[in-house]
Amino acid sequence: MSNVKPAVKPPSVNPPSINPWFIAVTVTLATFMELLDTSIANVALPYIGGGLGRSYDEVTWILTTYLVANAVILPMSAWLSRVFGRKTYYLGCVVLFTLTSFFCGLAPSLGIMLSSRVLQGLAGGGLAPVSQAILVDTFPPAKRASAFALYTIVIVTAPAIGPVLGGWITDNYDWRWIFFINVPIGILSFFLTSRLVKDPDTFSAERASVRRNGKLNIDGIGIALIALASASLEVALDRGQIDDWFGSAFISSLLAVAVLGWVATIVWELRAKDPVMDFRLLLNRNFAIASTFFFVFGFGLFGSTTLIPQILQTLYGYRATDAGLVLGPGALVITFLAPIAAQLLQRQIMSARVLLTISLMTVGASMWYYSTFTLTTDYSHYALARAYQGLGYGFFFVPVNVLAWSQLTPDQNNRASSLTNLFRNWGGSFGIAFITTAAERRRQLHQTNLGAAIGATSQELANRVTDLTNYLVTKGFSGPDAASAAQGYLYQQLQHHVSLLSFMDCFRVIAWLTLAAVPLLLFVRRFKPAGKAPAAH
Repeated sequence: MSNVKPAVKPPSVNPPSINPWFIAVTVTLATFMELLDTSIANVALPYIGGGLGRSYDEVTWILTTYLVANAVILPMSAWLSRVFGRKTYYLGCVVLFTLTSFFCGLAPSLGIMLSSRVLQGLAGGGLAPVSQAILVDTFPPAKRASAFALYTIVIVTAPAIGPVLGGWITDNYDWRWIFFINVPIGILSFFLTSRLVKDPDTFSAERASVRRNGKLNIDGIGIALIALASASLEVALDRGQIDDWFGSAFISSLLAVAVLGWVATIVWELRAKDPVMDFRLLLNRNFAIASTFFFVFGFGLFGSTTLIPQILQTLYGYRATDAGLVLGPGALVITFLAPIAAQLLQRQIMSARVLLTISLMTVGASMWYYSTFTLTTDYSHYALARAYQGLGYGFFFVPVNVLAWSQLTPDQNNRASSLTNLFRNWGGSFGIAFITTAAERRRQLHQTNLGAAIGATSQELANRVTDLTNYLVTKGFSGPDAASAAQGYLYQQLQHHVSLLSFMDCFRVIAWLTLAAVPLLLFVRRFKPAGKAPAAH
C-alpha cells in the first residue's frame, strides 16, 4: 500500500508561498502572445508585401509557414516537455518565439521573413499546450474551473483582437511593429516563468519514461510520421482553395499523404511503448467526447472569426479595423461569463453536461441568427449576434475542460493537453478552409441560379435599368454613360446579394455542425465533481 499513496497524492507543483494565480497569469501571457500572432498579420499582408517588394500571393506564405510549423510541433509538445523538462522546454519556446518575432520585424527580404516565421511557429506550437498542462497541475481539481476560465479568455480574445490590433498598428505606425510588440511581452514572460514556475513532483517519473538505461528513447519513426502528416494536412487546408483543391495535383498529393500519414501515425503510436502522442487517452470516453467538442469549438469560432470581417469588408465597405471591432462584444461577453461558468461548476450549481448543452444550443442559435441577415443589416445587429455567440462560448470552454480531465490521472495531464490543443487546432484549420471554399463554391451556385431566375429578357430588370438610367441623367450623366452606370450598379448589387447568400449558407452549416454535437452529451460518463479546495491552497 505504501507504493500506492504517492500516486494518488495531489501533485505539489509550486511552493505554498506562491499564489497559483500568479503562475496562471504568467503562463497565459505567452499563450496570448502566440495566439495573437495567428491572426494579427492577416490584415497587414498588403503592407508587408509592399515593404518587401513581393506580390500578395507570395506573402500569404507568411501565414502558411507559421501555421504549418505550429501544426507540426503542437502534437509533439508533450513529448518534448518530457525530454527537456516542462519548465525548460517552455522557457526555450518563449525565448525562441521572442527572438524570431524580433527577426520578423527586422526582416529585409521574404526569405528571411519566412525562415523566421517557421522558427516562430515551432516555438509557438509548444506554448499553448504546455501552459494548459501547467495550469492543470498548478490548481487542485476544485479550483481548475477558475483556471480554465482565464485560459478561455486568452484563447478567445487573442485571435479576435489580432486583426483589429494589426490593422491599427499598420494604419498608424509600421507593419514591423506587429512583430516587435511580442518582444517586451516575451521578456516579461521569461522573467516571471523562470521565477515562479517549476515542474511538478509527479513529472519526474513521467520524464523517466523517455529514458532507458540512462539513454534517451527517441521514437524517430513516430516523430517523422507526425511531422509529415501534420505539415501535409496544414498546407493542404491552407492552400486548398487557392490552388483549386482536387483540381491541383499538388493539393491532391498532400491530402493523400496527410490521410495515409495520420493513419500510419495512429497505428504506430498505439503500438509504441512510449509514444510521442498518446492516442490511448481517446479510449477514455469523456476525454474523447471533450476532444470532439474542442474540434467543433475551433471550427465554429475560427470559422466565424474569419467569415464576419470578410462579410463586413466586402459587402458593407467596412475598414479592416472597424470590421474587427464587431468581434469585440463577443470577447467581452466571454470574458464576463467564463468566471461565472467556473463558479457554477465549482459550487456544483450546474453540471458540466448542463452547461455544455446550454452552450452548444446557444452557439447554434447564434449562427442561425447570422444566417438571416440582409444587405441592409447594420453594425449593431452584427455586434449583437457576436455577443450572442459569445454568450454560448462563455459557457463552453470551462465545462469542456472539466469534462476532458474528469477521469484522468495527474501523470496523464501533460499528454492530454497536447491532444486537446491538437483537436482545437484542427477544428480551426478545417473551419477556415471550409469557409474559404464553401463561400466561393456556393457563390458560383447562387449566381447561376439567380442569373437563370432573372434572365436577360426580364421585364422587371429592364424597368429597373430604365428607371436608374433616367435618374442618373437628371444628375448630369449623358444617356450612354447613365445606361452603362445603371447596368454596372445593378450587376454589383447582384454580386453582393450572391455573396451574401453564400456567406449565410456557411453560417447555417456551422449551426448544424454545432447542434449535431449536442447528442454526444448523452454518452458522457458521470463523474464526481471536485469538492471545495483544502484550506492549505
